[in-house]
This record gives sequence, structure tokens and C-alpha cells, in this order.
Amino acid sequence: MTGRQRPGFPARLDRSAAPARPVQKLPAAEGPRPLPPSSQRQQVHGVGLDSQAVRMAMVNKLAAQGITDTRVLSAMGMIERHRFVDSALANQAYEDTSLPIGLGQTISKPGVVSRMAELLLGGRADKPGRVLEIGTGCGYQAAVLSLLATEVYSIERLRGLHEKARDNLRPLRLPNVHLLFGDGMAGFPEGAPYAAIIAAAGGEAVPQAWTDQLAMGGRLVAPVASAGGVQQALMVIDKTAQGLRQTILEAVHFVPLKSGIA
Repeated sequence: MTGRQRPGFPARLDRSAAPARPVQKLPAAEGPRPLPPSSQRQQVHGVGLDSQAVRMAMVNKLAAQGITDTRVLSAMGMIERHRFVDSALANQAYEDTSLPIGLGQTISKPGVVSRMAELLLGGRADKPGRVLEIGTGCGYQAAVLSLLATEVYSIERLRGLHEKARDNLRPLRLPNVHLLFGDGMAGFPEGAPYAAIIAAAGGEAVPQAWTDQLAMGGRLVAPVASAGGVQQALMVIDKTAQGLRQTILEAVHFVPLKSGIA
């Protein structure tokens, strides 16, 4: 992998040309930018939405639900979810509920985001290297992953959401997040192999491209639908020297996995 050019932030996926080249790289920073003046902050129950107390209340609920990885809980407490939803829904940002983000898509529940992130880490003490996210959406999960992994590639098939995520993430100045516009079912081979892959949409099977691009010893977390797509469950796939080890977990509800771009 040494010497290979990596896409910058954001990057457009163009499979008819050479591997994606840098389009724009945001300047590095120690963390999210300073909060706006208090006069510009939204309020919920008399408390500013950007208040640490509001986020910690959400984190405490996640811990009560069974999330134990302190790295995940810390990341969930640092990323301000209300910045990724429409202002009309901001008062619901820290409830454990999915919210619409446009184009028929949703931002996942905090409980689901934290659960999948914890599964992705798998209890290992070391930080994952390069992570591929299928389905950027509004960019919230990519922001959370940026605090948990060395590098995050996130691909979105809907141009409107790709642009929304870019606008949402730009103020945070996360230099290790790379946004891609393209067909997530094909993954992003130019960045492979990945230490971990996480998907925010579910089909009846995990695409072969994803497991091909997963590094040996890597882990994939994705929702998988039953025949007919009536129900979905979380699936964890570990890539071992003996082959792929699959584990089916609890029921979930994600948008359907689709191919192509729009």
C-alpha cells in the first residue's frame, strides 16, 4: 500500500478513470471547531443542544442499554448529533430514535450507531486502521468512526446526501475522513484492504466485493435481510485464515441496500 495516492476530503468516485485523486483536503485540527456564540445555539428543555450535559445524558442511556466500550461512549459524547439533523428535528437529536435526513433516508438511532461501532472494535485494545463505511448518509456515523479508527472512507450513492454530509462534516475538520460518491455495493477497492467495514443499509446478502476488500483478521458489520426483505438482523463477519466466520445478532431496521448512484 506504500506510496498509493489516497483520496482527499471530499473525493468523488469515478470508476471509469484512475483511482480517485484528491479533490480537497480539510486542514488538520485537534478536534471539532469551537462552538458558536450562545445566541446562535438551539435549546432543548432549557439546555443548549451543544451542552455536554445533554450529550452525557444520552451516553448514560447508551451505557444503561449495554454499551460498555469506553472509546465508543466517549466518541458518542463528543460528536454533536443535532448538527447532523434538520433544525426542525433538533430537539429530538439526543433521543434514541432514527430521524429523516431527506431522500427517503434516515440517521440511525444512537443506540444502533454505538452498538455497531462497539461490534466493529470487537473488544480489541488496538485502534482499527482503515475503515470503510457503506452509506454516508448525513455524515454522523463517519464522524463517530473518525474518533475510533485511524482512517475512514465513507461512500454514498445519493449525490444529495453526499453533499449534505460534506457540508455537515466540513466544520469539524476531521482530516482522517474521506467522502466518496459512488456505488457502495462495489465497495472502494482503491482503498483496500480495510481493517473493518460497516454498512448502513441491508440486502439479502453481503456483497462479495466487501469481503474481498476486507483485510485478513478484519471485521465486517452490516444488516442482512431475510428472504423477501421482511426482517433484518445485524451480521458480524470475521475474516480468518480458515475462512469467513458469520454471526447473526439482534433484529434491526435499516433502509434497503441498493446499487447504482442517483
